[in-house]
Amino acid sequence: MSSSLFFFFFFLCCWSSSTFAQDGITNPVEVRALRVIKESLNDPIHRLRNWRDGDPCNSNWTGVVCFNSTLDDGYLHVSELQLFSMNLSGILSPELGRLTRLTILSFMWNKITGSIPKEIGNIKSLELLLLNGNLLTGNLPEELGFLPNLDRIQIDENRISGPLPISFANLNKIKHFHMNNNSISGQIPPELGSLPSIVHILLDNNNLSGYLPPELSNMPNLLIIQLDNNHFDGSTIPPSYGNMSKLLKMSLRNCSLQGPMPDLSSIPDLGYLDLSGNQLNGSIPTGKLSDNITTIDLSNNSFTGTIPTNFSGLPRLQKLSLANNDLNGSIPSRIWQERELNSTETIIVDLRNNRFSNISGRSDLRPNVSIWLQGNPLCSEGNLLQLCGSVIEEDNNQGSTNPSTTNCSDCPPPYEFSPESLRRCFCAAPLLVGYRLKSPGFSDFVPYRSEFAEYITSGLNLNLSQLRIDSFQWQKGPRLRMYLKFFPVFDSNANNTFKFNSSEVRRIRALFTGWNIQDEDLFGPYELMNFTLSDVYRDVFPSASPSGVSKGALAGIVLGSVAATATITAIIALIIMRKRIKGYTAVARRKRSSKASLKIEGVKSFTYAELALVTDNFNSSTQIGQGGYGKVYKGTLGNGTVVAIKRAQEGSLQGEREFLTEIELLSRLHHRNLVSLVGFCDEEGEQMLVYEYMENGTLRDNISVKLQEPLDFAMRLRIALGSAKGILYLHTEANPPIFHRDIKASNILLDSRFTAKVADFGLSRLAPVPDMDGISPHHVSTVVKGTPGYLDPEYFLTHQLTDKSDVYSLGVVFLELLTGMHPITHGKNIVREVNIAYQSGSILSVVDKRMSSVPDECLENFAILALRCCREETDARPSMAEVVRELEMIWELMPESQVAKTADLSETMSQPSSSSNYSVMKYPYTSMDVSGSDLVSGTVVPSITPR
Repeated sequence: MSSSLFFFFFFLCCWSSSTFAQDGITNPVEVRALRVIKESLNDPIHRLRNWRDGDPCNSNWTGVVCFNSTLDDGYLHVSELQLFSMNLSGILSPELGRLTRLTILSFMWNKITGSIPKEIGNIKSLELLLLNGNLLTGNLPEELGFLPNLDRIQIDENRISGPLPISFANLNKIKHFHMNNNSISGQIPPELGSLPSIVHILLDNNNLSGYLPPELSNMPNLLIIQLDNNHFDGSTIPPSYGNMSKLLKMSLRNCSLQGPMPDLSSIPDLGYLDLSGNQLNGSIPTGKLSDNITTIDLSNNSFTGTIPTNFSGLPRLQKLSLANNDLNGSIPSRIWQERELNSTETIIVDLRNNRFSNISGRSDLRPNVSIWLQGNPLCSEGNLLQLCGSVIEEDNNQGSTNPSTTNCSDCPPPYEFSPESLRRCFCAAPLLVGYRLKSPGFSDFVPYRSEFAEYITSGLNLNLSQLRIDSFQWQKGPRLRMYLKFFPVFDSNANNTFKFNSSEVRRIRALFTGWNIQDEDLFGPYELMNFTLSDVYRDVFPSASPSGVSKGALAGIVLGSVAATATITAIIALIIMRKRIKGYTAVARRKRSSKASLKIEGVKSFTYAELALVTDNFNSSTQIGQGGYGKVYKGTLGNGTVVAIKRAQEGSLQGEREFLTEIELLSRLHHRNLVSLVGFCDEEGEQMLVYEYMENGTLRDNISVKLQEPLDFAMRLRIALGSAKGILYLHTEANPPIFHRDIKASNILLDSRFTAKVADFGLSRLAPVPDMDGISPHHVSTVVKGTPGYLDPEYFLTHQLTDKSDVYSLGVVFLELLTGMHPITHGKNIVREVNIAYQSGSILSVVDKRMSSVPDECLENFAILALRCCREETDARPSMAEVVRELEMIWELMPESQVAKTADLSETMSQPSSSSNYSVMKYPYTSMDVSGSDLVSGTVVPSITPR
C-alpha cells in the first residue's frame, strides 16, 4: 500500500473523529444560557452536570446544575433541567427561554424568589413545568398559556399573586393544574371550561373571588376539583356540577358559598365530598350518593330538615360530618349499623350541635364506630352518655409500620432489615422517598394501606415485599405525607451486600420525577418531596466531568464505526510503512533537536550514553516513579549532583510538543518554588529531561493515607504557600506570563527541606500578548488539556484558558491538603464534599484526622480560601496574588509552637540556631525569594513579592 493511501486513511480517521466530537457537543447557545441560569442562583453551584448516559440528578447532588440532553440537528439539546430539592435561592433567569427543546423544567422545593420569567413561554416543547415549593412572587405570565405540549403545571406553595390568565384556556393538553397555596386573586376564567384533557384542578388556599363558573362542568375528564379556602362571596354551587360524570372528589370547603346544595347523585364514582364551612342552606338532597363515597363533610353550614336516608348503607363510608347545622328529627342508626367493618376500618359520625331529638333503630355502639351527639336535645335528658360524652378523636393523623426485628441482629447503617425479613433475616440498603398525596379520596388511611402498597409497587414494577411504609402523617389540606422505603430483593449471590444497581435506581427515580406512575382514583395526585440516596449508592454512579458533560454524551456510534474501519486499514498500512517512517523520524528528530538547542543556552545537552551510565542502563532499581509521559529514574552525575531523569516511552513520538515546551520554559524560569531543569537528551529516538532531585517526592505521596508520619497542618500550610508563590511568579513575573494548565498534587514536588516546587510544564501555555493598543486578552483559546478533578469547569466548557484556571486547580490541591482525599474517589468530588460539609457547619468531619491540634481559625480560613479558589465562576475566584496574601495572613495566625515544630522538621540541615529557624519558618517567603539567600531577619514583614 502506498504512503499516500496510508495518509488518506489517516486523514479519514482524523476527520471522522473530529466530526464525531463536533456533532456531539451541546448547543453553545444553550450552554451559555445554562451558565447564566446557574449564575442567577445565589448558592455556591460548582458545575453544570449532564446526566445523559449517567445517573439523573437528585437531592444528593447539591451544588450542581443538573440537565439532560438529546441529540438533534447535530447538537446535544437540553431536554430536562431538574434542580429538585437542592436548597437553592436566587431567581429564575429569563435565559430559560433559550432552552427551546426542554421537556421538563423542575425547580421544586427550593427557596427561589422573584417572578416566573415570561420567556418560559418560548419553550414550545415543554411538558412538565414544576416550580412548586419556592418563594416565587408576581403574576402568572400570559405567555405560559401558549405552551402547546404542557401536560402538568405545578406552581403550588409559592407567593404568586394576580389573576389566572385567560390564555390558560389554550392549554389543550394540560391534565394537571396545581396552583394551590398561593395568593392568586380574581375570577376563575370561565374559558377554562373548554380544556378537554384536564383531570385535576387544585386551586385551594388562594384569594379567588367572584362566582363559580358553571362552565367548569363541561370538562369531560375532570376527576378532582379542589377550591378550598377562597372567597366566592355570595356565589352558589352551579347545579351543573352534578353532571360531572367522571368526578371523584369535590372539595369546596370554606369558600363563602351560599344557596342550596346541588344534587350530586348522578356522579357515579364520587368518593369524597367536602362542602363544609360555607353558608349553604335548605335541605340536603335525598338522591343516593355513590357507593364509593368515603367522606361526606357538610358541617358548619345552615342546612335544615332531616338526615336523608341516602346516607345509610354506604359500604366505604369513613366519615360523615353534619355538625353545626340546623338539622332535626331522628337520627337513623342504619348509617353505622348497616356498615360491615373489619378490624382495621373505622367510621366517624359527627352530628354535634344540631336539633336531633332521638335515634331511630338500635342505639348500641359498635366497635370501631364513633358517634358524636353533643349539643343536641336528645343529650339533655342524660341518656346515651356513651354518645353524648366528651369527644375523644381517634389519632389517625400519623402511624408507623416498622416491622419488628427482634429475632435478627442489628444492621450496620445505612442498611436496614428488608420487609422480607419475616421470611429470612437480611440487611439491605433502601431508597428513601418522601411522598405526599395532594388530594386523597379518604379520611382514614389505615384501611387503604394495603391497597396503596399494591398501587405504588405495581406502578414501579416492584414486589409488594420491597416496600415499607415507614410512617404517615396527615397535614393541612388535608394532605397525606408518607415516608417510603424501597428495598432490593434478596439475592443469594450478593455476598451479603444487598442494594439496587444503578440502572434500577435511575429507573425508579425517573418514574417518580417524570410522573410516570399512573394516577389511581382513590389516591389522587401525588408529589415527590425528596428522593434520598444513602452513602452506599454514591459509588454506584460515575463521577461527572467538571463540565457536567457525561462520558457518553457525545453519541456517535455510526461515525465511530466508520472511523474504526478506517483505523484498521491504517494499521495495515502502518505495518507496511514502518521502516520507511522510522527513517523519516530520525531526520525529523534531529531537526527538532537542533531547533530546540537554539533556545536553551545554559541548559546542558546530555548524550544518551551519559544518562544510561548514571542510571545503570536505566535499571529498574534506579526507577523512582512513573507517569503518563514515561518513567522517572534517579541518577548521580559526575560532579556529584543527584538528578531525576524523566524518560519518555522509548521509540514514541508522543509528547514531542510537551518535551520542547518544557525545555523552552524551564530554561528561562528561575524561582525557588519551581523545579529546576538541569538538562535534556534528544537523540537516538530518546526524549529525556533531567531535573534537580526532589528527595521527598510528590505532595500527593506525602498526604497519602498510607504515609506513616503525615504532615501536620503547619507544614501543609507552608507547602500551600510555596506552591502559590511559584504559580504567582509564572503569572506575574515570567516574561511573557505563563498559564501552567496542569496544577495537581503529583506535580508539586518537595525537596529535602519540604520546600514546595511546581513541576511538569509540558502542558503550559504562554499568556496572550498585548495587541496594537497594548490590550491583553484575558484568556487563551485552546484545546482542553489537564487532569480530571483539577480541571477548571469554565475552561472545559469554553476552551478559554485563564490564570484563574490555575487558581481553580490549586484550590483543589488545597482541599487535598485539608482533607487528605483524592480529587475524585468512588464518584465523590472533593469540591462538592467539602462544600457540603462547610455549608452544614460540619467542616471538621472532612478534615484529615491525622493532623493534630489544628487551630480552628486557621483551619476555617484555609478551607474558605480553598473553596473560593474552586468557585465555578471565573470572576468569583481570587487572583493568585490574593491567594498568596491570604495564605500569609493565615500563617501569621499560626501558634508559635507549631511554627517552631515545622522549622525543626524542615531546617535541620543548615540552620545554626532555633531562633533563626523560627524566623525562616514564621516568614518563609520574604526578601530571601529575591536574593536567593537563606538568611533573613526575623523582623521582616511578610510580603507578597513573587520572587
